[in-house]
Amino acid sequence: MGSMTINGRRVEFTDEKSVLSVIRKAGINLPTLCYLSHVSTFGACRLCMVEDQRGKTFASCSEVPRDGMVIYTNTVRLQKYRKMIVQLLLGSHDRDCTTCEQSGDCKLQSLAYQMHVQDVPYKDTREIMPLDLSSPSIVRNPNKCILCGDCVRACSELQGLGVLGFTRRGSSAQIAPAFDRPLAETDCVNCGQCRVACPTGAITIRTNVTEVMNAIDDPNTRVVCHIAPAVRVAIGDAFRMESGSAVMGRIVNALHTMGFDEVYDMTLSADLTIMEEAEEFVQRFTNGEKLPLMTSCCPAWVKFCEEQYPTLKENISTCRSPQGMMGAILKEYYRDPKNAKGKKTMIVSIIPCTAKKMELGWKKNYTKGEKDTDIAITSQELIRMIKNFGIDFENLEPEACDMPFGFGSGGGVIFGNSGGVAEAVIRRLAPDHRKETLDQIAASGVRKEEWIKEFKIPYAETEVKVCVISGLSNARIVLDKMLAGEVSYDLIEVMACRGGCIMGGGQPVTFGKSPRAARRKGLYEIDSVTSVRKCDENPFVLNLYNGMLKGNEHELLHVHTEE
Repeated sequence: MGSMTINGRRVEFTDEKSVLSVIRKAGINLPTLCYLSHVSTFGACRLCMVEDQRGKTFASCSEVPRDGMVIYTNTVRLQKYRKMIVQLLLGSHDRDCTTCEQSGDCKLQSLAYQMHVQDVPYKDTREIMPLDLSSPSIVRNPNKCILCGDCVRACSELQGLGVLGFTRRGSSAQIAPAFDRPLAETDCVNCGQCRVACPTGAITIRTNVTEVMNAIDDPNTRVVCHIAPAVRVAIGDAFRMESGSAVMGRIVNALHTMGFDEVYDMTLSADLTIMEEAEEFVQRFTNGEKLPLMTSCCPAWVKFCEEQYPTLKENISTCRSPQGMMGAILKEYYRDPKNAKGKKTMIVSIIPCTAKKMELGWKKNYTKGEKDTDIAITSQELIRMIKNFGIDFENLEPEACDMPFGFGSGGGVIFGNSGGVAEAVIRRLAPDHRKETLDQIAASGVRKEEWIKEFKIPYAETEVKVCVISGLSNARIVLDKMLAGEVSYDLIEVMACRGGCIMGGGQPVTFGKSPRAARRKGLYEIDSVTSVRKCDENPFVLNLYNGMLKGNEHELLHVHTEE
């Protein structure tokens, strides 16, 4: 333990890795553009500069705290310095803020307001670059890039992909894929973590809101949506509500108000995923073939594995993701003229994940040659729709989802957390639903706050070796060890985004303290008060198996070989 003096006040520190961390611990939100606490320090933007008692200035993000340091964070000299940095950045930045997708959520825009920047005396002499619209999930606008490097480090360090990097030199420097290739022609898995890291509008979500609103406005089209579990604990962040608040009822009310005809809960299809995946696991485990079984709920992970570890392709579960299953069931339901009632049906998923937009185009998920879910919109797009409609979200009365596809178990809800899929599978394999049994499962190691969790569970007079992985760079570590014969497992869950879907590329971004813990806690709390906590005890799931799904399980719930 040590202490330093910050603006005349003594502040103690322990294991903080930088002076910036100590400053923020003291309640001073020093501005940064290139600093992300969960990746390496870059020190490029220089906005976090501080001054010591001798007048020396240095970047606080890259300075190790030392006992006895005396620093000042907001002298007149520093204020002028930071303002000049922001002006320089704006001088080489596309400033069409009023029409920018990120307007209102842009960190650079916020800093310009905070520092009272009223003029930009520097002329932008850079060449106007074309937008990269090749990806089904994200849009890259190099004209708004400020070269902070956040997206580069997120892609390389968090996901182990290195799709983006610095190119050219000096005033011609850019961030782009190698050889200026479009994103669609790279190893990009559409996870959207680059978009989460980007402080400006240089990387944004490819939006489909206009298509949805046009369909709602068409009296001959029935617009049906299904909502993923993680969305319900993230939307509130954009409406000044406590982080992690469960707002599913308000979301349903807002969607009905906007004109959606039916609003369903994707936790129902999460239950179906576990029913099928657990059965698939039991068959493989009993026969000792194609192990480990690896989960298939995360399309970014599936693309990563199929392209970078093709020898493990057959280990991926054949189950569709909850989005895929729900879309197939809903399209099948509305194929019945009695349910269609002469209207065309558009199926919309509301998801926390940008990669789900990519998944919609996979032909292996089509049913009868037809795309099941027509459009996927992210949490961030839904937030824009709610604000555009003028809905007072905070004061909405909660409403229930519609039937017959509006109820899922607690096991379906926790799908949004890393470890949630594995825990739901273990619940399915458990012989009973007693609270003691479920508590033992929760304490087995599946909920540990680690990026790689390894544990064993008893099953059929033996043990099942489970590995839960969060983040693709961690998946690479495990898969490399597995192929080298250093480790072995029976069941592996992988989610591309660290923390799971709650931290997906389509979720609202909060600058400062991470909302991960609050969102994680929110889903577990919903699970704990849900009357049905195991998928095989959900009466709506059982009705589906005795009705629509009877004899159609493979066609509607599993992927098909691409031609």
